[in-house]
Amino acid sequence: MTQLLQQYLDSLEEGKRASRTVISRATKIKRATGQLASKEAKARGDSLYDKMIKYRELYFKYRDMIHKKYAPRVRSKARR
Repeated sequence: MTQLLQQYLDSLEEGKRASRTVISRATKIKRATGQLASKEAKARGDSLYDKMIKYRELYFKYRDMIHKKYAPRVRSKARR
């Protein structure tokens, strides 16, 4: 597993970012670990992965509904 993680880290290229946050090796490892864990769960057909996707889709659905409902009311506040 560590060899796979090392290969993934070596293949990552640091692109230009708008913010000036420092990307350390530890941050890269943490991000890569999360991405690889999700990929592995998807490949194995894990039920937790299916639930994660389901609730992520529901989150975006309800977020869009809230934005649609309240957008006209708060637009003037946003312009200030």
